[in-house]
Amino acid sequence: MTGEVRVLVVDDEPQLLRALRINLKTRGFVVTTASTGAEALAAAARTNPHVVVLDLGLPDIDGLTVLEGLRGWTNVPVIVLSARADAADKVAALDTGADDYVTKPFGMEEFLARLRAAVRRGAASAVAPETPVVDAGTFTVDLSAKQVVRDGNPVHLTPTEWGILELLVRNEGKMVGQKEILQSVWGPTYVTQTNYLRVYLASLRRKLEADPAQPEHLVTEAGMGYRFVR
Repeated sequence: MTGEVRVLVVDDEPQLLRALRINLKTRGFVVTTASTGAEALAAAARTNPHVVVLDLGLPDIDGLTVLEGLRGWTNVPVIVLSARADAADKVAALDTGADDYVTKPFGMEEFLARLRAAVRRGAASAVAPETPVVDAGTFTVDLSAKQVVRDGNPVHLTPTEWGILELLVRNEGKMVGQKEILQSVWGPTYVTQTNYLRVYLASLRRKLEADPAQPEHLVTEAGMGYRFVR
């Protein structure tokens, strides 16, 4: 990673904040830290980071509220850090717009791999190849503008959600394997995280399908992968 990659780390634990700052700076990242939600929102506006690492348990504003504030103006990849390991908390964070969820305590090398993957996804989502708009009926996918519109209203997708949807749409009608999606969107260290992928597909279906429980467009091929059909 080059020194051009700006990371905003938000956590109210001084030791963890210091450890992350040291490890990231050692690897060439430009690091800004914040210990409250208010500081985080101000720092994000000031530094325009490439990725945000966000603790949920902040002293002033709940981390999900901070995440909502960020999502009001930026699609920057956000990695949530939390001691909350409950699946409902993970789903709430992902639905609010998080790209990844790391449970404390965590291994530094795995965290850094996730961070690098988030930076890659953010960079990839900023590149706009010239390709057409795909009309699925109730929603349209503009592959060039990186935009999704449902019933006339824009749909916010995180870079991770967009990466999955784009891969499926570009392979319209074809079954895309779980490992292929995980490797393409997250990287080779994630090819076994199939449970992780199910959470993201559920989130996409809630945002795009008329009946998320009976999806018509984002179809599961049991035990194998997923398929996009119009």
